[in-house]
Order: sequence, then structure tokens, then C-alpha cells
Amino acid sequence: MFNAFMDDQQLLRYSRHILLPDIEYQGQEKLLHSHILIVGAGGLGAPIAMYCAAAGIGKITICDFDDVDLSNLQRQIIHDTQSVGINKASSAKQFIQLLNPDIEVIAVTEKQTEASMKVIAKNVDVIIDGSDNFATRYALNRIAVELKKPLVSGAAVGFEGQISVFDMRHDKSPCYHCLFPDTGDRNETRCADNGVFSPTVGMIGTSQAAEVMKIILGIGESLEGRLLLLDVKSMQWKNIQLKKDPSCPVCSK
Repeated sequence: MFNAFMDDQQLLRYSRHILLPDIEYQGQEKLLHSHILIVGAGGLGAPIAMYCAAAGIGKITICDFDDVDLSNLQRQIIHDTQSVGINKASSAKQFIQLLNPDIEVIAVTEKQTEASMKVIAKNVDVIIDGSDNFATRYALNRIAVELKKPLVSGAAVGFEGQISVFDMRHDKSPCYHCLFPDTGDRNETRCADNGVFSPTVGMIGTSQAAEVMKIILGIGESLEGRLLLLDVKSMQWKNIQLKKDPSCPVCSK
């Protein structure tokens, strides 16, 4: 863990943050003493983890039980050719430790139940969904609602992506279930089955990283109550306003 004050090496490493009036020394200290949970170390989780680690978020827990496959390397840039066959969370940890050895990284390599994931999420500041399936997204949403944690959610497939923030610290915030009700019959649209343009996940993932840091720093306007849609082919972002569902069975109990 970090000391009460940054040393000379940390001051130099994070100097471009410290120069920003919205961050300065105090803001960088907030980042250094924060703890985030990233679920998924794939196309979205890779840029999220890389930028959050580079920015100095002091403790990062990464969950992923899959192993790196050669087909992942087209977009999951936290892994390299030598990572093939290695667990993704472990591979991501290795990269982060090289990128920023000050960061504490916890790699969760076993598949989790919702109950065990809730225990992991209990002491984090922000939950980040970098998964690729609705079951995980709904579970993380329920956990965020129960623990009253901010959830930064992203998804990408083909040339399209989306990102939103569900900040369950605020009573008026919609949750993921408000946006996508769980009817039990959703068809999965996954990169493995449908393909993905590699920069798409990078653009969504880096946007998620920005939202995470804004939440920790308490700066700017988050994507709470908004869904941002990206069409890479036309290079257009579309902003959709979201409202809490007063009859949502998850967040309006």
C-alpha cells in the first residue's frame, strides 16, 4: 500500500496528472488509495486495466477464469503471444506489474458465484463490467445495487459499442436491469461468435477507464443516467437519456 505522501518517483510518474487543476496532488492521492474491481480481462478489461494502472489506481482486482487464446490477441492488448495458454487475470497482472510496479494487483482466476463475487466487491470503490455475457452483467448489477456501489458498464461487438454508469450510491440512478430487463430469453451477441473490429473495444474500454477515474476523483459529469452508443464506421457517438424504472425488481424494491 502507499505511504501517506508520494515519493519523488511517484511525483515524477504522475506529474502530468498533478499539473491538471481538476486533479492536482490531492486527486492523485485519491487514485493511489483507491481500489477497483475489473470483471473480465479481455477486449474491454485490457484497456481499462492498463489505463487505470498507468494512472496510479493503487489496488486493482481482476477476475477472469479464461485462458488466453491466440484469437484474443487481435484486440486484448494486455496479453502477448507468450501469454497464450495462461489465465487472463494472471497474464494481466504480469503486464500491470511491469507497467507500474507500485500497483497492488489481485488476480482472481477461479470462476465465481454471485455470492463469492459480492464478497470480493464489498471493499472496492468502483465495479467495472468488462464481461461478454448477460448473466455476468445482471449478477454484477445486483451486487452493485445491494452494496450501493457505482457500476461502470461497457459492451462492444462488430463496429458498435456502448457504455453507461449505474451509480447505486444515488437513489435516483437507474440500474442495468432498468435499461435491459432480464426476461430470461436474451440472445448473446459475443465477439467470439460475431467478430469485433479491434479498436472498438479499445475505445469503449478507455472510456470506461475515464469514467472510473472521474468517479474516484469526483470530477466532471459521469454517464449516470445516460447511455453512450458508438458507431465506429460513421465515427459517431449517440447520447441517450435513461430513467429509473419505478417498477424495477432489482433497484426499486
